[in-house]
Amino acid sequence: MKKCSRSAHHSLTELNITPLLDLAFVLLVIFIITTTPIVNDLDLSLPAASRHPKDAPRKANYITIESTGKLWMNKKALDLAELQQTLVGLRMDDPDLSVIVRGDSKTKYKQIRAVLDICQQANVAKVDLATEPLK
Repeated sequence: MKKCSRSAHHSLTELNITPLLDLAFVLLVIFIITTTPIVNDLDLSLPAASRHPKDAPRKANYITIESTGKLWMNKKALDLAELQQTLVGLRMDDPDLSVIVRGDSKTKYKQIRAVLDICQQANVAKVDLATEPLK
């Protein structure tokens, strides 16, 4: 006695390619739509681009805070009031002023916070803290 009917074997051997053809046509339509035609219908004489040198990278201003609390800006000793006046003056000359604060590892956070507050009062937006990488 047979366990499988003849029609079951017949349907398994046929492959329905209709979904594959649908997929191929959809992909073909997508590729046709997304390709842009090359436009060369008018003769134009385009202007030549001029070369100009790049702007020099901006010089960073370093504020150094020693462990004793002494402040230095670009190797010039200052106190907090002079630092604020100097930052306001530099900010007037360069609205995109950048400052890097370097503090000794033994410097109290109170002193670094005071420098950051002065930078904020002088409207210096680009303030970074310098650190040493771990070894």
